[in-house]
Amino acid sequence: MARRALLVVLATLLAVAGQGAVAQTEPGPTLAQVLKRGYLSCGVTDAPGFAQPDGTGNWRGFDVDFCRAVAAAIFDDPDKVRYLGLGVRERGPALQSGWVDLIAGAGPWTQSRDGAQQHVLFAGVSFFDGQSFLVRRQRSFASAQDLSGLSVCVQQGTSYELELADFFRMRKTPYESKLFPSFEEAARAYEGGQCDALTADAAMLHGARAKFQSPTEHDILPDLLTKAPHGPVVRQGDDQWLMILRWALFALIDAEELDLSGAKVDAALKAEAPRIRYFLGVEGDRGAGLALAGDWPYRVIKHVGNYAEIFERNLGQGSPLGMDRRVNALWSKGGVLYAPPVR
Repeated sequence: MARRALLVVLATLLAVAGQGAVAQTEPGPTLAQVLKRGYLSCGVTDAPGFAQPDGTGNWRGFDVDFCRAVAAAIFDDPDKVRYLGLGVRERGPALQSGWVDLIAGAGPWTQSRDGAQQHVLFAGVSFFDGQSFLVRRQRSFASAQDLSGLSVCVQQGTSYELELADFFRMRKTPYESKLFPSFEEAARAYEGGQCDALTADAAMLHGARAKFQSPTEHDILPDLLTKAPHGPVVRQGDDQWLMILRWALFALIDAEELDLSGAKVDAALKAEAPRIRYFLGVEGDRGAGLALAGDWPYRVIKHVGNYAEIFERNLGQGSPLGMDRRVNALWSKGGVLYAPPVR
């Protein structure tokens, strides 16, 4: 009896302590700074479909919408964001100096870019990319194997040049590499007929094609020579902020899987399904440990939409880039997108 009584007391103390820990969750250093200034500072890199200012100077794109999702989770207002356009070499210093709270799309996630070496952490993968080829539709190429003996335009001194050489060397296949100082010059040379194909990450190829005089005359081959996972990046040292971004990304993916769109989410508040009720914060507290409101996922989906909505309006078939989902589809639809359980 004494042992049982002791266990009951200990369980009660642990429960009380746990409740206190949740109740006393305070904003970490990054979230506190964001709340104090009243807006999120988001670093973006100019890229078609991902982050570009429109005709009125407002930033639009896939990465921009992720920043808006984070702002919605924090402020219940997706417009409380200020964007800082950054070149590739400016991203790290801007993040480390505190000029920005996150980089929405910081290039492919690699060992050399992650962790102690760069003092940054990737919060997850928002877009799966990889090196491919852009070719003329009239040539009827089915795969990269059909490029044997042909010429390929590529930016000099990049991983694309190295991967291109490896691809053909491993297959003992001849090819001609035509090198250019920048990707833009390589794209212009390809469009002008100086080479048979253009190579870079598929997203870059889609962006280049959208600017061509006759974009529908060009196709992107299904081959992926490399893996290039992109995602938001934060400074090391603030686990709470890392978790906020990570679970904001997961919420977008989970909402698509639950068929919760911006148009449907209000009606879903009355749903009986436990998973939906917990996801939206109708039951439980999704903000526990994050110092956010319990219904922050509802705010995100209401203001910004789910992953599919963000993809389609910025990158998908209804956009100038005209991308298929491919690997960026849900795991249940032939892709690799997968969000961990919310509890």
